[in-house]
Amino acid sequence: MTDIAWIDVTLASARPKALGALLRYFRDLDIAEEAFQEACLRAIRTWPDKGPPRDPTAWLIFVGRNSGIDAVRKRSKTQALPDEELISDTGDAESDIAERLDDSHYRDDILRLLFICCHPDLPATQQIALALRIVSGLTVQQIARAFLVGDSAMEQRITRAKARVAKAGVPFETPDAQERAERLSIVSTMIYLIFNEGYSQADPKHEACAFSDEAIRLARLLLRIFPGEPELMGLLALMLLQISRRRARFNRENDIVLLEDQDRSLWVRELINEALALLDKAIRHRQPGPYQLQAAIAALHSRAKRAEDTDWEEIELLYRALERVQPSPVITLNRAVAVSKLRGPQEALALVETLGEKLDGYFYYHGLRGGLLKQLGRAREAHEAFDRAIALAHSAAEAAHIRQQIDSLVHAAAQPIAK
Repeated sequence: MTDIAWIDVTLASARPKALGALLRYFRDLDIAEEAFQEACLRAIRTWPDKGPPRDPTAWLIFVGRNSGIDAVRKRSKTQALPDEELISDTGDAESDIAERLDDSHYRDDILRLLFICCHPDLPATQQIALALRIVSGLTVQQIARAFLVGDSAMEQRITRAKARVAKAGVPFETPDAQERAERLSIVSTMIYLIFNEGYSQADPKHEACAFSDEAIRLARLLLRIFPGEPELMGLLALMLLQISRRRARFNRENDIVLLEDQDRSLWVRELINEALALLDKAIRHRQPGPYQLQAAIAALHSRAKRAEDTDWEEIELLYRALERVQPSPVITLNRAVAVSKLRGPQEALALVETLGEKLDGYFYYHGLRGGLLKQLGRAREAHEAFDRAIALAHSAAEAAHIRQQIDSLVHAAAQPIAK
């Protein structure tokens, strides 16, 4: 086997399982990481000549475990290192360790690894950075470029996150069914955060754009080891439906194109069809959750051949269900869009105005409020809302979109009144 690209793909695929198992063995994230890196280096040296092992993941775990033990012994200076031949001889060991590391071990190892990255003591940006570094194996330089910070600053951010996790003493025991469900919920939130970090980027060449694809890869991995979890199906379906519209979300100048104005021929039907099949499978479990409901809303948009064909009545009903399952002013704000389509801007604005205290620092609140005021002919108030939205914009594309709204207000005000 001389295909180095294949080796890279195999190592990336094996990383969560192997690193999770090494973390359980050493109970130290730094040692586990170093052990896995050493195993990867040895794989790159030996696999091109000898070919891949029967179970690459088990091979990496075995070699990494031996490497980690050697490192611990060096530090403690309590025992001499074994001969290199003994370390490298993996003849029957890989199949032996593969038998002991059955699917249940793998499941809990990966879940634990992801759960550590989502520790509640860590802010969202550190959770994302840690997961991308530990679970996905992205370099510090790649993550730093995506977050527009220096390499040293990102290195410090990840180091602080590791130290906080180590200090917190995350338990390594196998979680019971209830705890596993709670962990899956937290992990799903972290994966969706990673997805959104990439999905919000207008520039397709931006480093963070790859985060969306990585989040989908992690969701697929989790769904393979937890195939009966309807919320994981919903999460993956939601991300697939959203990413299917990626090419249509921005124009050539990287300006935002609203959903109703998008060229639907640019939507990727293969991803939509996969998502719809996943969603149908999830719904059959009759355990509706937030991700399934959000995916169902996205599915209604994807099924509409034209914007005017959108089933806004069903979308409002789904948002009402989502409000019951996961009460949030942001969800109510989204429902207001459906209300505006069904019953007009006045009723939608009345609903939006009830959210002002909670969402005053939220870009989309002021953007939607400004749009509704504009439809009602209240130009001065709309201008004030748009100004506030620009001040809260997270990207140049968001700010540019609102400026277009302001420009249209100014243009309309400048037109002579017909007599």
